[in-house]
Amino acid sequence: MSTRNLDYFFRPRSVALIGASASPASVGATLLANLIAAGFAGPIWPVNPKYGDLQGLPCFPDIESLPAAPDLAVIATPAATVPALIGRLGARGTRAAVVISAGFGERATTEGRALQQAILDAARPHLLRIMGPNTVGLLVPDIGLNASFAHLSPAPGEIAFATQSGALLTSVMDWAHSRGIGFSRLISLGGMADVDFGDVLDYLANDAQTRAILLYVEAVTQPRKFMSAARAAARSKPVIVCKSGRHEAGARAARSHTGALAGADAVYDSAFRRAGMLRVLTLEALFDAVESLATVRPPRGNRLAIVTNGGGVGVMATDQLMDVGGTLAELAPDTLARLDQVLPPTWSHGNPVDMVGDATPDRYAATLAAVMAAPEVDATLVLHVPVSVASPVEQAAAVRDLYLRHPQHTLLTSWIGGESVASARALLIDARVPTYDTPGDAVRAFVQLVEYQRAQQALLETPAAAIEALAPVDQAAGRRLVNRALAAGVEMLDGVDGRALLAAYGIPVLPVRACRSAAAAARAAVELGGAVALKVSSPDISHKTDVGGVVLDLEGAEAVLAAARAMRRRIRRERPDARITGFTVEPMHRSRAGHELIVGAFDDPQFGPVILFGHGGTAVEVLDDKALGLPPLNRALARDMIGRTRISRLLAGYRGLPPADLDAIAAAIVSISQLIIDLPEVIELDINPLIADASGVRALDVRVRIAPPQRPGSERLAIRPYPAELAQSVAAGPERMLLVRPVRATDGALIGVIDAEPGQFVIALRRPAVLSAARLAQIDYDRDMVLLLLDPACEGAEGLLGLAVLNADPDGDRADCGLILRRSLDDRLADRLLACLIAYARDRGVEVLHAYSSADTVQIAARLRAAGFAVDLADPDASVGERLALQLRR
Repeated sequence: MSTRNLDYFFRPRSVALIGASASPASVGATLLANLIAAGFAGPIWPVNPKYGDLQGLPCFPDIESLPAAPDLAVIATPAATVPALIGRLGARGTRAAVVISAGFGERATTEGRALQQAILDAARPHLLRIMGPNTVGLLVPDIGLNASFAHLSPAPGEIAFATQSGALLTSVMDWAHSRGIGFSRLISLGGMADVDFGDVLDYLANDAQTRAILLYVEAVTQPRKFMSAARAAARSKPVIVCKSGRHEAGARAARSHTGALAGADAVYDSAFRRAGMLRVLTLEALFDAVESLATVRPPRGNRLAIVTNGGGVGVMATDQLMDVGGTLAELAPDTLARLDQVLPPTWSHGNPVDMVGDATPDRYAATLAAVMAAPEVDATLVLHVPVSVASPVEQAAAVRDLYLRHPQHTLLTSWIGGESVASARALLIDARVPTYDTPGDAVRAFVQLVEYQRAQQALLETPAAAIEALAPVDQAAGRRLVNRALAAGVEMLDGVDGRALLAAYGIPVLPVRACRSAAAAARAAVELGGAVALKVSSPDISHKTDVGGVVLDLEGAEAVLAAARAMRRRIRRERPDARITGFTVEPMHRSRAGHELIVGAFDDPQFGPVILFGHGGTAVEVLDDKALGLPPLNRALARDMIGRTRISRLLAGYRGLPPADLDAIAAAIVSISQLIIDLPEVIELDINPLIADASGVRALDVRVRIAPPQRPGSERLAIRPYPAELAQSVAAGPERMLLVRPVRATDGALIGVIDAEPGQFVIALRRPAVLSAARLAQIDYDRDMVLLLLDPACEGAEGLLGLAVLNADPDGDRADCGLILRRSLDDRLADRLLACLIAYARDRGVEVLHAYSSADTVQIAARLRAAGFAVDLADPDASVGERLALQLRR
């Protein structure tokens, strides 16, 4: 839905407990005891007709007899009673309810689903928000609110934790309590009938009490809403997620390698990465990640140097780094030479840098200075093992002093041991030098930081709607091909049509001949000349090699004729049910340095279209070397996918073989992303193999599965692409044309003048805090819009004449809007820009536009009124200025 009325959960002034009880150990009694004991300052109203008072509080017989409408209601009554209670609470004026009761959608029965829908129907007319059902409850420690039946009331803190699992909530509370960790909010979402992860992320993103957001996810129910909210939250603070069920889902029952390779967990992993979130695998890692992100300076890359006074622990740390996918920095000759000058001859002469056991504080400082100055080193891990010839405290002090003098370098430390190094650890902790109990903890923290940085970089990528391919795209040709196949009732495109579809999207393919008979295949081989590949054509056979449906290196008509006849006999024997429509013949592709890759796409039931890249060939499932990405993709995101596979190291060149053309590979991945966006009928696609070498790529085999689309292309996507279709020209005079277009991520520098020269602009927006250059350039097009008015004749910021900003509620019904204009802008152009924004809002379904004005925005207020805005007298926030509203009619 939206963040509407969520404040009543997290900042209630009064709480009613429906179903309060005196029965020992009952949920109703525990809830009331927790509400009282936590120290909530507002009134607590137990409701139960059986009692006159409970635990020292007056008990009310029903909702209607309460002194006032409670801001928050907590319901712990049988499931069948809840819909009526929600309706009565809504009519009374309550706007938030935590439904503890179970017996709804989680039962997966008709009755349970009907009850869940009934509570939603009862809440909707009153805009009453529901958390749950089947939840442990909600805790807001800084206001003393414990609306849960958990066994503890945690201390206030700056970490918010939201989970679908109530049992996990109580476990985390217990774990954190023993370590002195506090929370800003603890949220048990339960069945997520209404309030879900997307709503909570939207709220917490703007919650001043929350520094970091932790999530425990079992499933995402509204992927597009989740991705939109997660991307918005991750831009403002760390979002760290732990998801269960990593090994439960098997391979998909699909007719492609892509479908078989991509399990559900891998899709979730790619979604979390694209949203800028950091995924961890354990609860301990969840909290470790928070501390690392808070204390360790972000690394500039992924290359780690290890400095140690004990060779063995350095080697162990290196092994652990390799185990978790880290990269050991390769020290340059200049760095090695500098280290030779400060280290004894017996040092390791490589990375890890073993300073030898008698390393003095001066040696620590000199060694660390040389390593930190090395451009090939992105971060440094200093390890110390206790020795009798040196003081661990003095060595720690040397590291601390160097750390304070080099604030930009990423440094991690681990003083290994117990009592003998306790003082040294305390010294490092007091100076806020990142330090860890074990080298493994430090290594994992470093890799987490690298992954988080990568996720943040991916978050900043805003792919264009238009393809970034090397060759032109013929979308119309692809559309005609798919329409023709659907009209003919075809589900799997044959090799000829599949290649034609790839060619329409600029992906190089080999010429192929479709042949109905063995004799026709023999004639085609003669026409093509040289060695050819023969493949069976059958709508019932997806993986041809599994049934001997591919024969390579055939030369001459006789060889092809014999192979085709033998192939037909073999397939009829092994797959008598398969229809054989003929054969395809294509020239053999030979490349000494060619790599077999796979590029594919499939429809995930949760997140929609997903793109896959990896190591291809006949053993593709065995190799299981893949990376997934959510479209839309651009070159940078495609290159990131390539880099996340093992085969990327081979693609970089080895043993005299030249590197493959990574730009061509990335272009092919982006092309498939665009194809999937343009043609929602394509529900599965494999290019396997895609041969890549220094000269480019060639698609040797392709299978494409199509079906009538369930939703338009853009609606299928978990992330909305850049809406290039909104760009339009605006006449500024007889011979001067201006451009109105949506903002791009790369426009941050263009609109940086907002921060540099604020007096140059006039602003009318409720929340001017969002008007930073970074915030305006990095928007989620599914909920926000920034339209730029540009003069193409001017360069840089001088060409930016104005902005129109729309900031919508997550549900999209209402939006704040504003104008940011150069004072010299012609009034007529300002009106045109505002009209473009209003038209956009109307097209996307916004019902009410709001704008705020104050004494210094009189001109803008007048312009808004001229466009149809009127004073909104019902505004509860009128004290911040005059609020204007425009009711949109579609």
